[in-house]
Amino acid sequence: MPVTETLRPDEAGLSRAADLLRAGELVAFPTETVYGLGGDARSDLAVARIYEAKGRPRFNPLIVHLPDVDAARVLGDFDQRAERLALAFWPGPLTLVLPLRPDTGLSPYVTAELPTVALRVPAHPVASALLRAFGGPLAAPSANPSGRVSPTRAAHVIEGLDGRIAGVVDGGACAVGVESTIIGLDGPAVLLRPGGVPAEAIEAVLGHPLQQGGSTVKPTAPGQLASHYAPGAAVRLTASRPEPGEVWIGFGPGCEDADLSLSATGDLVEAAANLFHLLREADRLAGPDGRIAIAPIPEAGLGRAINDRLRRAAAPRP
Repeated sequence: MPVTETLRPDEAGLSRAADLLRAGELVAFPTETVYGLGGDARSDLAVARIYEAKGRPRFNPLIVHLPDVDAARVLGDFDQRAERLALAFWPGPLTLVLPLRPDTGLSPYVTAELPTVALRVPAHPVASALLRAFGGPLAAPSANPSGRVSPTRAAHVIEGLDGRIAGVVDGGACAVGVESTIIGLDGPAVLLRPGGVPAEAIEAVLGHPLQQGGSTVKPTAPGQLASHYAPGAAVRLTASRPEPGEVWIGFGPGCEDADLSLSATGDLVEAAANLFHLLREADRLAGPDGRIAIAPIPEAGLGRAINDRLRRAAAPRP
């Protein structure tokens, strides 16, 4: 089996990562949300390798990561709304789905042959440095087998993809911990996936409420499949107490005897940062055919993103 290299986030490591990417290989790297699985977004072969490594359905489009808004404008058609959101939240955990400009050179596999493209400028310094070292757009879904728990540490990437990708740049734990918020702007502004930027903050910049959108059958953006982010164990939500045999993940006061806690104080930022790591830990504790119970999370701010991931983790498996 090929060996997946673990690379340091220094000049030598980033240079090696960029060389691998130029050769059409796949390299995972940290962003402020989760680790992304990077491949040259202009290469059919590299993008096909992303789908193959993840076992990802090819009708599920990918997010293109870029170093700055100028690079994003080359690929997507920015209107005034997109410009305002980019100014307010880039670099950061926001993805914009925009009309695809003609003759961008992107592989059609990136967009799943849709007339739109998902664009993001990540804030993580290692991601930014790698994008500049590579010198081009990187398609980068989460660096994990499709449908499984997203990776927030390099060890999570190795656990799921060792031997299936060329390398991973180890930049430590991801600070935000849930994927980017996705906003569709090829028509009315639509919330396609809640994430690291609360919908309320986006609505404040736009000056009006977001519509709700997305399809679990034919996604227009990543993270819309009904079953996603799933551990091996069965998941039960809004559990104020565990049932016998369940591993209980608590949140806030009143869960002092929980096996694990997203945040003992009820801090949604802390809970988001801990979510995927603790789902993995609970899965390990539960063991084969185990069960996980999760305390209620408020449906506001980052809680919307956390609950979105948890509902998909608990959904019936295909």
